[in-house]
Amino acid sequence: MFDDAPQNDWKDAERVILEDFGKTPEELFGISFTSEPGKGVMERTARASASVAQVHWARLSDGREVAVKIQKREIAQQVGWDLWTFKVVARIYTWLFDIPLYSLVPYISERLLLETDFVNEADNSERMADLVAGESRLSGRVYIPKVYRELSSKRIMTAEWIEGVRLWDKETLTRPWQGRWRQGSPGCRGAPLDAPNRQRIAEVIRNHPSEEHLKPNREWWKGVNGTGGLGVSLKDTMQTMVDLFSAQMFLWGCCHCDPHPGNIFIRRLPSGKPELVLIDHGLYVQMQPEFRHQYSLFWKSLMTFDNKTISEIVQSWGINNPDVFASATLMKPYTGGDGSTSAGIKRTMSAKEQQERTYEMQQQMRKGIREILADEKKWPRELIFIGRNMRIVQGNNQYLGAPVNRIKIMGNWASRSLVDSPDLSYGAKLVNLGRHIVFKFVMFGTDVVFYSTKIAQFLGRKSNLEDDMEASMKKMAGDMGFELNHRVFEG
Repeated sequence: MFDDAPQNDWKDAERVILEDFGKTPEELFGISFTSEPGKGVMERTARASASVAQVHWARLSDGREVAVKIQKREIAQQVGWDLWTFKVVARIYTWLFDIPLYSLVPYISERLLLETDFVNEADNSERMADLVAGESRLSGRVYIPKVYRELSSKRIMTAEWIEGVRLWDKETLTRPWQGRWRQGSPGCRGAPLDAPNRQRIAEVIRNHPSEEHLKPNREWWKGVNGTGGLGVSLKDTMQTMVDLFSAQMFLWGCCHCDPHPGNIFIRRLPSGKPELVLIDHGLYVQMQPEFRHQYSLFWKSLMTFDNKTISEIVQSWGINNPDVFASATLMKPYTGGDGSTSAGIKRTMSAKEQQERTYEMQQQMRKGIREILADEKKWPRELIFIGRNMRIVQGNNQYLGAPVNRIKIMGNWASRSLVDSPDLSYGAKLVNLGRHIVFKFVMFGTDVVFYSTKIAQFLGRKSNLEDDMEASMKKMAGDMGFELNHRVFEG
């Protein structure tokens, strides 16, 4: 899936620890690989491995259970080669297709390089934890693992170990809960985890040193026969997810750009509600207040078909085709514009032969992209990774059966953030509050489409609202002469 890449040998991981701290793992973490009394324990076999790093489980002598994320030694050189290749390809595309992509390379490269800096990841993680804790609409529903700075460096990050179910395991999320009533799953709300059996660990180390499955199995909530699950609502799960990432974009301007299912754990709270745990905070974009306010107003205007405001905002960003950009943002054809893009395509191509038609569509595609990137100096680079976040969240919602109206939720956060934003004047907030109340009434109409689709699903229709939106976007892209492959955004 997302964390099953080949892992490096323990000797390589041990060498990174020694290079960064000048200490062995035993000295740094106070652990023993021979079950020495009074010491902690650590698994030398990684529990998860991705392209940049691998994660090892450990329990420290003070009882803290941690995830030790160790960067792979070869990654620095590999990233350098990957970014060099990316620059070459972007230069070729810019020259060959007359599409101004190369100007985006420095910003993208800078963001991707930050993924290899675990100090940056720790900073992002702690800031997000503070933001979530200070937002009553998310506190208690979202959890950000603690980072242990004294055991972290630029290539090693030690954080709180998370017990939970990955988002991709839809069956385990929804199967009936077989734990006790009013009991949460292990670790929910940061509760201490039960200690491992030291006698069993000593036995494993003595008799099966190559296995190293030292972490306790904490799946008692699945019942005796292992058929149980968290018993949480997929609707509540997705509502929390869309709320979280909407707050990041529209309220805080601090956006996690890699929210794929491998970076999201779900735990069950004692109330039976889901708790979303967000990990891997390396890839973020920071939005300046002015741009964040513009982006919020842009989204609000999309919901109300305020084409004048949409046009003004996107033109200030150096974009000359509001319809195409609005469609790319919503990830469905924007039907509130003047229709000039689609009409132009049909008018230009309806009477042509197939070969000429293909050429004209390709020209139209290039023209559309050039119009989106019309003024490279004005174009907000943050939109690249914000778009990535939205596409992955859309994919998550789609995978779970589209249990929530994602676009409505995002539109509501966009409008409300113009009331709640701490950097706006009281006068501006008061005006925006009146507009937000009107906006809430307007948004009631979007529920008609959403619940019509849900009724159709209940009656046996296989596709959901997100499927329909993706199909519409693929058709629109096909009319413009190119194939839309959403998988490039999936992490």
